[in-house]
Amino acid sequence: MVALPEQLLLSELLRRRVRCDQGLDHGAGLQVWMHPPVHRVLGWVSKPSAFGSRRLVWRLNQLRGLTDLEVLVQGEPAETEQDVVERLPSLIDAAVLDRRQQPIGSLADAAIELRTGHILHYLVSRSDPRLPGSSRWRLSLDRLVDQQPGQVFTALESLDDLPLARASVRQEFLRRSRRWRDQVQDAGSRFEERLEGWLEEPPWQDQDPSTRPWEGEASDDAWDQEWPEPYSESSPIDTRRQRRSAPPPNDEDPWL
Repeated sequence: MVALPEQLLLSELLRRRVRCDQGLDHGAGLQVWMHPPVHRVLGWVSKPSAFGSRRLVWRLNQLRGLTDLEVLVQGEPAETEQDVVERLPSLIDAAVLDRRQQPIGSLADAAIELRTGHILHYLVSRSDPRLPGSSRWRLSLDRLVDQQPGQVFTALESLDDLPLARASVRQEFLRRSRRWRDQVQDAGSRFEERLEGWLEEPPWQDQDPSTRPWEGEASDDAWDQEWPEPYSESSPIDTRRQRRSAPPPNDEDPWL
């Protein structure tokens, strides 16, 4: 058994099955029992069987522990019928309206303080809250302007005015793509700045003129010594030619 935390999401409470101190299974959580005018959760409702209209209402202070799949309660629940449960007031699944009174999402969840039942903030979903992995935006109570059954009014321009509490796969991909695009743009801007600086101030501007490739003071003699004329009198190639074509020192033919 896990000790009770100070705060808990309402969805974490409803998705677990209820087991009392007698070891009996009273079914899975079905609906929240709350007092919307003061944004306080009073308890929740469970469905003990798949058939029938019998419902069990549990007070929040009956909660004693949590496991991975169950909530542990102490005491007896209040029995009621489904038609009575449907009349219980709730803001969960209410439409969230912007400053133009246009729907921008719905209240999908709420963070509650277990000791008092006060709602700390709501979580807004843009799409169907029942879809797994959908994004959630945190809506604090001070952002609410008014409320009525099935609707809450805000002064928001869009959901982007709210902090993102949980990102879906698509939302996370879009956020990472936006961050990568910004990084590429920043890198391109820095490269352009460096290129402009390199063109305005060449790297050899402060160097010694003798070290520049086209401004060294090389003498003509050094150039001539490095590249001698191939057909000059002092050329080794010409000397070898003269040596091969020169006649022997004795003009007399030894065989005559």
